[in-house]
Amino acid sequence: MSHFLLRRGASSIVALAVFAACLAPPVAFAQSLRVTPVVRDSQVLVSFEVADGFSDELWDAIHSGLPTSFTYDVELRRSTPMWVDRVIGTARVAATVKFDNLTRRYQVALLQDGRVEQARALEDRAEVLEALTVFQRLPLFGTRRLEPNAEYYVRVQVRTRPRNARFPLPWDRDGVFGSATFTFLPQ
Repeated sequence: MSHFLLRRGASSIVALAVFAACLAPPVAFAQSLRVTPVVRDSQVLVSFEVADGFSDELWDAIHSGLPTSFTYDVELRRSTPMWVDRVIGTARVAATVKFDNLTRRYQVALLQDGRVEQARALEDRAEVLEALTVFQRLPLFGTRRLEPNAEYYVRVQVRTRPRNARFPLPWDRDGVFGSATFTFLPQ
């Protein structure tokens, strides 16, 4: 009888641990999105980078010819004590790739708020990786609505498409977040 209770108690502990792990946020990728805001010439320039953004399964999906996109939702916010943070501005940056099996080239496009900013054909996987996951000093927001000496933060969420069980992505289904704060000091 005590052996049965011990086994039942152990299985309950294991079940509880599995349940708690399912509810916990994905800690392994919590730091995989780096964000850096810089204020220059009356604009907030935002740099961000996804670390460890590509798994072998994602490369397999791309090489199958499946169009794949990384969508970055960027928000400029001001913290408000005891209330919901105020959104000052939003922007959407998307990078898409489609592999052409005939030419063995990657067709990469960069869109900002729905407008195509750049389209090019690449052959090198390292260049494709950088084109989809590294963005430097994008002029996403103006400083006209910012108050001097106030603290703001830029929050970025990245999601990928398609979400397919055959090609699991390295983060949870809601995407991964990154943020960084800055104090607006007018020049």
